[in-house]
Amino acid sequence: MISIGEALRIVEGNSVRVGDEKVALEKAAGRVLAEDVRADTDMPPFNKSAMDGFACRQEDLGSRLRITETIKAGDMPQGQTGPGQCARIMTGARVPDGADCVIMVEHTSDDGEGHIRFTGAKTAVNIAFKGEDLKEGSVALQKGTLLRPQHIAVLAAAGCTSPVVSRQPRVAVLTTGDEIVEPDRKPEGTCIRNSNGSQLMAQVAAAGCIGDYRGIAGDSIDETMTAVSSATEKNDVLLITGGVSMGDFDFVPRVLLEAGFELFFEKVAVKPGRPTVFGRRGNVFVFGLPGNPVSSFTIFELMVKPLLYRMSGHDYSIPALRFPVAIEYQRKKADRVALLPVIVNERGEVMPVEYHGSAHIHALTHAWGLMVVPAGVFLYKKGDLVDVRQI
Repeated sequence: MISIGEALRIVEGNSVRVGDEKVALEKAAGRVLAEDVRADTDMPPFNKSAMDGFACRQEDLGSRLRITETIKAGDMPQGQTGPGQCARIMTGARVPDGADCVIMVEHTSDDGEGHIRFTGAKTAVNIAFKGEDLKEGSVALQKGTLLRPQHIAVLAAAGCTSPVVSRQPRVAVLTTGDEIVEPDRKPEGTCIRNSNGSQLMAQVAAAGCIGDYRGIAGDSIDETMTAVSSATEKNDVLLITGGVSMGDFDFVPRVLLEAGFELFFEKVAVKPGRPTVFGRRGNVFVFGLPGNPVSSFTIFELMVKPLLYRMSGHDYSIPALRFPVAIEYQRKKADRVALLPVIVNERGEVMPVEYHGSAHIHALTHAWGLMVVPAGVFLYKKGDLVDVRQI
């Protein structure tokens, strides 16, 4: 059994990029940039007003100012602003030459006959200057950026309508077990519904990858081998749930070895999720995940997601968040890192939710994150700072 830190180093050290492709801007959200994007123009492209007001010269603020024109967004100023002059201007409009500030409408008074006076004590410049955000030719977004809505806006502003992004890894999801039935069947006798398959497909999609649901393989070596062989023909990663523990029918590691995979580890010192398998055959990767849904969910977040992002060229890292714990927490065994579902209360403290163990997937529907309890730690007192991973 290896530590979660060592397991992560092994996983991340084995990642390979899956190639690049061009996509339309409207389909780029959630993808990872495969090359730097440079601005094809200054941003802003001209000096523009940051508010509605009057463009003038700062040295004239104590004088009566004559309004020479009105400039709305999209208009080209008709002239230069000279001494004792100002231009009525709208937010986003181009500032006329000669003006070096924009005074707010609220800081002016009508002085009659097309004139105003500045009534404020002082003013900010209130101009967004040409190129102050980005200069033409400068890097607007770096290679490896995971594109969120704010990045899409930058791509649009930079004129990048067909960004080069990493290809989406293809991920097969396979469930094992004679007792497992699909969600559209009501389980009878000793059967249970396949929640892992749907859960993992959703997690794969949320990580920006293409999921390939491969159904359920029964508890036989031949059936599992056939399912593994088929699932790895056109996919980059295979996720198998169940069949990785110590039972008589837990033979997934054996099947993977016979299928030509090199297995790097089969147990990780984490709770939930100890019976986790990771292996590689060429550029195809496999995770054998525990059958309990909280375990499979947690291991996906801890280890599978970092691999998928790295295969996409994104250096994914887990944000380090610390909160005081709302109540005393203690446990009897501390041989593994434990991850417990928690909420954050109105005082900014974390409180464990009702949790019955790794089969209790419903507990995660109430949780804000997972509290991390390191190996060797038996007790947290109320107010102690704890690490929390948001989910």
